[in-house]
Amino acid sequence: METIIRKSDYYYNLPEELIAQTPAEPRDSSRLLVYHRESGEIEHKVFRDITDYLRAGDVLVVNRTRVLPARLFAETQNGGKVEVLLLKRLELDEWEVLVRPGKKCKIGTRLTVNSELSLEVTGITPSGERHVKFFYEGTFEDVLSRAGSMPLPPYIHEKLKNPERYQTVYSKENGSAAAPTAGLHFTPALLEKLRGMGVEIAEVLLHVGLGTFRPVKEENILDHKMHSEYYEVDEAAAQIINRAKREGRRIIAVGTTSVRTLETVADENGFVSPCKGDTEIFIYPPYRFKCIDGLVTNFHLPESTLLMLVSALVSREEVLHVYETAVAQKYRFFSFGDACLFV
Repeated sequence: METIIRKSDYYYNLPEELIAQTPAEPRDSSRLLVYHRESGEIEHKVFRDITDYLRAGDVLVVNRTRVLPARLFAETQNGGKVEVLLLKRLELDEWEVLVRPGKKCKIGTRLTVNSELSLEVTGITPSGERHVKFFYEGTFEDVLSRAGSMPLPPYIHEKLKNPERYQTVYSKENGSAAAPTAGLHFTPALLEKLRGMGVEIAEVLLHVGLGTFRPVKEENILDHKMHSEYYEVDEAAAQIINRAKREGRRIIAVGTTSVRTLETVADENGFVSPCKGDTEIFIYPPYRFKCIDGLVTNFHLPESTLLMLVSALVSREEVLHVYETAVAQKYRFFSFGDACLFV
C-alpha cells in the first residue's frame, strides 16, 4: 500500500500583513520565539537574547554562502522580455537557470542582457530549467555585479535600499540564488559575544538554489523531487563538529541550509567528514536527525519543504501550534521576518 504524506497537512493561515517587507534594524532587534522541545514551553524574546539559551561548548553551524546578484533581465533577438535567475554554476561560463517565460527560450535562443553580457540556451532539464552559456569579456563576477540585481523572493514588494541586508555578516563565497535567512539576524558584536561565552562557530557551505524554495506541487509530498544544491564541509568545520560530538556537546544549526548540509554528510552517529558535492536531501517526518540538536530558523511558507524539515525536528502538530502562536502574537514571517529557536 502506497505511503501518502499530504502537502495540505502542512498548511496554515497567514494574514498577508505579517509577511515582512523590510529587514529589522538593527539585525539582532528582530523577535525570537523560543520553543523548548522537551517541555513544549514557548517564550517570546528579542533575537539578541539568544545568548540566554546557548552555553559554553555549544557549536553554532552557519552557512557562509553569499547571494549573487542572480536576477537578470534579458531580451530575445525579437525584442521579447525574459527574466533569468541563476541557480547553479555548471562550468566556468555555463549555468543552470530558471527563465520566465520559458516558451521564449528554446535550445539555441540567444538573449542579450546589456552591452557586456549575453547568453545562449544550450539545454533544457526534465523539470524545465535551462542550461545556458554566457558570453562576456573580463571576469564574470564583475560583469554580473553590474548587470544583475538581488533575487528577492516574489512576496517582498518593497525595494531593498541596501543589498548587504540580504547577506549574512559572515557571507564569504558567492553562489546563492537566495539568502540563508536565519543568519540575517546575527551582528558581528553578537557573534563576538557568543564566542566570548565559549560558543564555537563552524562554517559550512551550501549554495542556496531552487531546492530550497521550489514549491511542492504534488499533494503526496513523497512525489516531490528536490533540486540539487552544491555543498562543502571543510576540515576545520568537521573537526569542530566531531570534537563536540565526541564530548556530548550540542550542535545548533543556523538555518535549514546548514541542517541539510550536515544531515547529507553525517554518518549514523552524527560525525562528519570533509567533503563536497551536490545534495538533494528532502527532510520530513519521521526523519531521524543524526547530527543536529537544535535549530535557529525563520518562519517558513505554508506547505513548503522547509516547514516539513522543521516538523521533522519536533512534530507537525507542534510546529503548527508554534506558528499559530506566532500569528496570534503578530510575529513577522518569511525571509525578512523574525526567528525561531528550537532547543
